[in-house]
Amino acid sequence: LHRLELLTAEEAAQVQAASPLPEQVRAVVDVLAGKGSHASQSLQSFIKTSNSQLYLHITVHEPMVQKHLESLQSSCGNGLETGALQRLTNLLLVEGLTDIQQKEHDILQVETTKGLPNVSKSIPLEKLFLPLSKVSIPPRISVTIGVAGIGKSTLVKLFVCSWAKGELNRDIMFVLPLTFRELNTYEKLSAERLICSAFPHIPEPGCIAAGAARTLLILDGLDEFKTPLDFSNAAVCTDPKKEIHVDNLITNIIRGNLLQEASVWVTSRPAAARQIPSGLVDRMTEIRGFGAAEMKDFLDQVFLDNRDLSSQVLQHIKANRSLHVLCTIPGICWISGSSIAYFLKHSSDQSQEAAVVPRTLSEIYSYYFKMTLSGDWLEQPRETLMTEQAVNTSKKLVGSLGRLAFYGLLRKKHVFYEQDMKAYGIDPSLLHSSLSTRLLLKEDMQASTAYYFSHLTIQEFLAALYYYMAAKRAIFDLFTESGVSWPKLGFLTHFRSAVQRALRAEDRQLDVFVRFLSGLLSPRVNRLLCGWLLVQDEHSGFRSQAIGVLQGCLNTEHAISSRAVNAMRCLHEIQHTDTAKAVEEAMRSGSLAGMLTPTNCSALAYLLQVSDVCLEETNLSNCLTYNVCESLLSQLLFCRNLRLDNNQFKDDVMELLGSVLSVKDCQIQRLR
Repeated sequence: LHRLELLTAEEAAQVQAASPLPEQVRAVVDVLAGKGSHASQSLQSFIKTSNSQLYLHITVHEPMVQKHLESLQSSCGNGLETGALQRLTNLLLVEGLTDIQQKEHDILQVETTKGLPNVSKSIPLEKLFLPLSKVSIPPRISVTIGVAGIGKSTLVKLFVCSWAKGELNRDIMFVLPLTFRELNTYEKLSAERLICSAFPHIPEPGCIAAGAARTLLILDGLDEFKTPLDFSNAAVCTDPKKEIHVDNLITNIIRGNLLQEASVWVTSRPAAARQIPSGLVDRMTEIRGFGAAEMKDFLDQVFLDNRDLSSQVLQHIKANRSLHVLCTIPGICWISGSSIAYFLKHSSDQSQEAAVVPRTLSEIYSYYFKMTLSGDWLEQPRETLMTEQAVNTSKKLVGSLGRLAFYGLLRKKHVFYEQDMKAYGIDPSLLHSSLSTRLLLKEDMQASTAYYFSHLTIQEFLAALYYYMAAKRAIFDLFTESGVSWPKLGFLTHFRSAVQRALRAEDRQLDVFVRFLSGLLSPRVNRLLCGWLLVQDEHSGFRSQAIGVLQGCLNTEHAISSRAVNAMRCLHEIQHTDTAKAVEEAMRSGSLAGMLTPTNCSALAYLLQVSDVCLEETNLSNCLTYNVCESLLSQLLFCRNLRLDNNQFKDDVMELLGSVLSVKDCQIQRLR
């Protein structure tokens, strides 16, 4: 019975006579049958509270339903471009989080796995909340994961808009989308007030059909929630009217102590999703990145009026394997595409030395920031470019935004509110259109206004810019915001401190920040940003010493970890590629044997991810010893086609390889 309120009184009486009936269905049918000839009119809602638990068994006022549908369509329909959404109509069906998803930064996850999912099962969006088989039941708790910028919020908008139009899941009576950005503005809430405050057009929480008909509560963006969820110590609450801390409210809803009749859908970045115990999750799905055709369609959409430019941009992205992998993320594809297009637009104006296609992440983001500060976007004519005064104002704002970005990054904070802006001396009214649409986005909510960076990597680049500029004059540890610490003098001291912090961080959330910080020391980035955000040639005084600090990270462990690989990526950003080039050349010529020192092993692990030599097959024949193989194990996981023949292995190595093949993250398809 999907829509009980459509029953006539006579039909309701027939259903009433049937036995047995679920308690919730009988409650609704009793009301319907009692209405007599007026049963076709809108039915008043009611709440049944039993054993201090909230049951929402109601049908609803038809005008109020209509108002709810219109409200959802207006709020979720904006900005949905149907051409780019096909990818989101099929989700990957996954069995929990992999080790790499729980421990690594989003960008490193994509780089390590080369943007390729390790699962073959998928589920269409319209079946996301349906049973997988005739003998199973619909999931109560569903979690959808995806790295930053992959399209989680867009997926939610797409689902809600499609549902409101009646295109899918008609068995769901009510869809209630909430974001953790909104929930951050409350200290305490009850289950009833949660619904009422988010949907003021619904007069009472009893107007939610979550018993006789299904209700779906959507909680979007767990990674943006200000308080970690603590399922071990959260106090149990079964009273829907009782106000409790918002994090406790969420844990009680997920556990089923509150709104237990409703289905719940949580979206999150992978690392944050591990807060929810796997035993409570009935279904986990993952959003996949772009395939080759989808990337082309996306860039065609970005450069709608210039298909030639779109083709050139795609060609440059494909020529850089590392960048091509990252561009499977729509957010990074947009930033990279815009930057390369900006470069191509101005390449005729540059010297031969400067006219080199941006190849590192730092170069891509430097072009992006230069373009943002000048307001020189492709769609704007030259005469509308910003005045010098406006550019100077933007530079000052970037300094303040950088401080906000850096200390936000340290606190794992990615959403900011008016009090945060005030604390960091940022006047939102000064954020002109270019800055507010390309760097810091704004979202007006009922209770307040939220600000967030257009992508996680934008926050990380701004944070690195702030740290770079502050480190030249700081006398205390910049990681201590209060400024109370042992004195630390000199840029190199602060650079070493940042690298050590990143190495020690268990959640790896400073890895890309350190990569950008290293990139700001590269000669090419200095040329790009000098006169804008950097001083010409100032990097030359400490670049070689910074390279020494990074090289010191390569010999510290027997096993080659992702930390060593990230240090190699930092060296690539700083434009020190000698070690990687030497190892790559040895791979091409088959002369790796005897040269795999710990440093060269780190370079090899890095090349396994980025080199074209390893694109079709990773050939490590006749060059590995047992110890080298053991040190590289965690990196060999992600080689799809691995060749290890003619190595003088002993039987023990088979046990090692067996342990690798049984790991959840393992992507090896063919092993010789």
